[in-house]
Amino acid sequence: MDISVSSRHVEISPAVKAAARDKIGRLGRFLDGMDRADVHFMEERNPRIENRDVCEVTMLGHGHVVRAKVAAPDQFAAIDAAVAKLEHQLTKLKSRLVTHSKGKARPQLARAAVRPKGDAEPSPLDVEPDVEVDDATDIDAEAETTDAVTASAADAERVVKRKRFRMQPMSIDEAVLQMDLLEHKFFVFVLADTGGSAVLYQRDDGDIGLIEVEA
Repeated sequence: MDISVSSRHVEISPAVKAAARDKIGRLGRFLDGMDRADVHFMEERNPRIENRDVCEVTMLGHGHVVRAKVAAPDQFAAIDAAVAKLEHQLTKLKSRLVTHSKGKARPQLARAAVRPKGDAEPSPLDVEPDVEVDDATDIDAEAETTDAVTASAADAERVVKRKRFRMQPMSIDEAVLQMDLLEHKFFVFVLADTGGSAVLYQRDDGDIGLIEVEA
């Protein structure tokens, strides 16, 4: 497994880097075939926050992205917490891969295939999750201006962050699995059978809804 360790606005010692590579590398015993792991450290700026050291790990393999983001009192504790979370995620992914290889459908996948029409629930796009996607590029929207902004709209809600990312075509089953592994409330993807855009989202009743975009 190719493991990279980086940080932002915080120093990480050689011992922390070595511990990260060693402990993340051992996760291969839970699931073979994970190709890459990116380990990133950062620090919460608010001194009143007890768990200020943040460790975020993104692993790629089998066409899926497994992600864990945790905070702890120190960097070593953050690594341990991230590894514990990833162990659970990788075990879940392995179980799903075995299930799919045997041609068994999960109950929630059948529910996800039902396209909601006239649903009164708010769109998942109204939610503001912390979405992190491989090869994503952050754009500070505050640095971008447009002639369409007028004084009357000055107090309106603004888009303060934008992300660009490449979407690989997926089946509904694959998209549900990926949303589960990322632990997100919604997931945007391209339907493999039609090439159209779609959004999976977690409903209040625990089921999964699917919104398909039609031109």
